Amino acid sequence: MAQSLRIGGMSTALCGLVNRKLRWSLSWRGWVALAVLSLTSVAFAFREIHPFLAVTDRIETETMVVEGWMDQTDLVQAVEEFKHGHYRRVFTTGGPVHGTGSYVSDYSTSAYLAAQELIALGLPKEAIQSVPSHVRDRDRTYSAAVALHEWIREHHENVPSIVVVTESAHARRSRLLFEKAFCGDSKIGVIALSNVDYDGQHWWRYSEGVKDVLSEGTAYLYARFLFRPHRRSQPVSG
Repeated sequence: MAQSLRIGGMSTALCGLVNRKLRWSLSWRGWVALAVLSLTSVAFAFREIHPFLAVTDRIETETMVVEGWMDQTDLVQAVEEFKHGHYRRVFTTGGPVHGTGSYVSDYSTSAYLAAQELIALGLPKEAIQSVPSHVRDRDRTYSAAVALHEWIREHHENVPSIVVVTESAHARRSRLLFEKAFCGDSKIGVIALSNVDYDGQHWWRYSEGVKDVLSEGTAYLYARFLFRPHRRSQPVSG
């Protein structure tokens, strides 16, 4: 019978060629505690992920930026924000409308169409400036922000700060991409409009809410950790 030597919590045998170690493992109470902790973490994430994505960060500014891809109910909320704030100017951004293919003209961009809708909803025409992007394929929010930044520089406008008005869970990603596009030239705030298709506090109860949170959550992680900013020069619209 092979002799064994016990050292602390380890036993050795066969002249030290093999050993046996004692190890700790979870008891049933430990597994229950781990399960409770996991469920609590999941419940917390479910409740907090939508407020995290749909962030509102109001800053002192006279300049509002409206993302043109939003629907009419969002633009109505944007008009109310303009009327109750201290804004003097609105920029609308966005590229070619979905379904129109590549860029054809400014008139077929969401920036132009949103500007016309804001005028129809009661905003003064002289307060609105449409700044279309010519990019449709990818990184549309970033490309729209780059187009606006280039327009401001080429027109020698003094815009120390802006607040981006966008829809619900898109807000945190929009602010991040505008910050990347503006390279610190302007302070960026953001306002998350409510999504009328679902209750943000109980987003998991709605198919639209689940789709929105999953897609925007994934897109935000990409923008935060994988996206590499690039500049796309394009003709500047007047």
